[in-house]
Parts: sequence; structure tokens; C-alpha cells
Amino acid sequence: MAKRDYYEILGVSRDATDGDLKKAYRQLALQYHPDRNPGDKRAEERFKEINEAYSVLSDPEKRAHYDRFGTAGVAVDVSDLGFGTLFDDLFEGFFGGGPRARRARAHRGEDLRYDLEISLEEAATGLETKVQIPRLELCETCRGSGLEPGTKRQVCATCHGHGQVRFSQGFLTVARTCPHCGGEGEVNRSPCKACRGEGRQRRERLLKISIPAGVEEGSQLRLTGEGAVGTRGGPPGDLYVVIRVRPHDFFARRGDDLYCELPLTFPHLALGAEVEVPVLGGKTTLKVPSGTQPGQIIRLKGKGMPNVHGRSRGDACYQVVLEVPSKLSAKQRQLLEEFQRASRDDQGPILASFLDRMKKLLGA
Repeated sequence: MAKRDYYEILGVSRDATDGDLKKAYRQLALQYHPDRNPGDKRAEERFKEINEAYSVLSDPEKRAHYDRFGTAGVAVDVSDLGFGTLFDDLFEGFFGGGPRARRARAHRGEDLRYDLEISLEEAATGLETKVQIPRLELCETCRGSGLEPGTKRQVCATCHGHGQVRFSQGFLTVARTCPHCGGEGEVNRSPCKACRGEGRQRRERLLKISIPAGVEEGSQLRLTGEGAVGTRGGPPGDLYVVIRVRPHDFFARRGDDLYCELPLTFPHLALGAEVEVPVLGGKTTLKVPSGTQPGQIIRLKGKGMPNVHGRSRGDACYQVVLEVPSKLSAKQRQLLEEFQRASRDDQGPILASFLDRMKKLLGA
């Protein structure tokens, strides 16, 4: 698609003077500048078009070439035209004034993390403890200013307090943040010796922490305002205490229930028994019904973990593991052989189901 006529874009005649071009460009660029039309793609394209037209017509050689041949042979790199607030010389007072120093902004302090390891019993009962937290706190010497007491910040010699430095870029004057003062317009030539000008010092603080009953592995407790202190008067960050629960000798937690493997012998399962089992904080007696199968779970209601959000409590769950003796005495072998002979025609439901499926598989 052929480009529009550059004179038409700026709304000037072909005999327009440099002053006419500059005035037309200024009015149009202010109208279509991206800062005044955020998110408007059409305005952005119009702004690029206006810049391209002015960059050609404001250059005597490019204008003469354009007047003879049109755009053919006129090289314009739009990426070099600049589409930010870069026109302080051309647009004096643009958007409320030229470059000015920005005030140093307050910054929120960093959030901190502390991993706290507790036992399963402590997780069940809850606890209050104290922890030593290393963190950045306000420098007591300079009270956070970063200045040696009795001194002041000085005007930046690079930008002379403006916070920006300017340089020519083609027909424009480009303003950039001052690299020396970071845009503040001032520099600290007498940094506090105690904190080296940062306004903060690393210290350790002893904090009291309350752990609720029922807390789980990986839970995070947020202590508002107990992180690092902010800079320039900014608010402090938060402290996140991450709970780590040590592995237990017997129990593994699943939700609010506690699971434990319970090894039992064949007579225990066949005849039933009362056995001693561990619970949190002690032990108790568990009744094993006769005919209990390996892998079956026997529950003790309310002997698990408390729910961290309510008054309910999980169960202690004991999964039966059949322990087969690796060696038998002569008496044990004799009795088991007698039991086997007595049980030859006695098929339990599990064995009967297995044999029935085997017959179907083999077509017997």
C-alpha cells in the first residue's frame, strides 16, 4: 500500500517553512502521543506516521529528495524516532513540565522464610516456641536515612538535580534517567558508616511463635510485619514460618488419620486377640476380631490428629500385617500339619473365589 503524502500527514502546504512544520508536528504529536492514548493502536500508528513525516521534511536533503522522487530512496528508521516521553526540548511543558527529579520512593521490606521442625506429637497438641530470626532492621545510627548523622544529600553533579540527562537523537532531544543518581536528583556523599548507606543493618531477633494443634507438614504461618524493614520509610515485609514435621517411629499421617502397620501372627488373626498398640503420647489395647484378614484396617476412633480448623479428630488406623515364622519347632510343625489336614476340605471365600476364576480361565 502506498504511503500517504508527508505534507498531507502534517496538514501543511508544500511550501511550508521550518517553523510551520515544527508547529504542525508539535500539535499532532501531542494529540496522538502514546502516553495520552494508552492502549490505542490507531493512535500509536498515527504517531509513528507523524514522526516519519516530520523526520523527512525537517531534513533539507531528505525533503528535497522527497519533493522530487516521493518516498522512493528516502530511508527512515522508525525505531530510532522514539515513542516515549522523549521530547523535552521540542515540547517544553509537555505533560506538565520537562525532566524533573523524582523523589526516592519507599520500598516494602523483603518477606522472609523460616523452616521450623517439630515432632508429630507437637503437631497434635500445638505449642508455643521462640525462634531466632536473622533479618534487616532499621539502622539505629541514621534511622534509615543512609546518611552519616549531621550530613545531607547533595545535588547530583551529572543531572544537576533534574534526575534526567538529555542528549540529541536526530531532530529530537532524548531524556533518560540519570545513571549516577538513579533519577533522584541527589546523591549520598556521606553514607552512614554503620550501615554503609543502606539504612538497614542485619540483626537477629527472638520471636515468639504459636503453632496451632493439628498443623500439617508444609503449612505456612504468616507473621505480618516480622520480615525485613522497608527502605525510605517503607513498611516491613512478612515472616512465613514453614512447618516441617519429623518422621514418626510408628505413624504416617493421611489427612487427620494416623496409620500404623500392625504385625500379627496367624493365631492372632484366626482366633482373635487383644494386643497392645502405640497411640500418640502413650499406648492402649486394641481388640483384634477373630477371622481378621491380612491388610485389613482396624480403627480406634478419635485417636488420630485434631483438625486444625475445627473440633473433630481423626482416627488411629492399624493395618494388619501377617507375620509368618521363618523357622518352626517340631511341635509347631506337627500342629500346623494337623490343622492343614483338618482344613483340607474347608475353603474360605477368598480361596473359593480364586479357584472358581482359575476354572473359568482354564475352561475346566
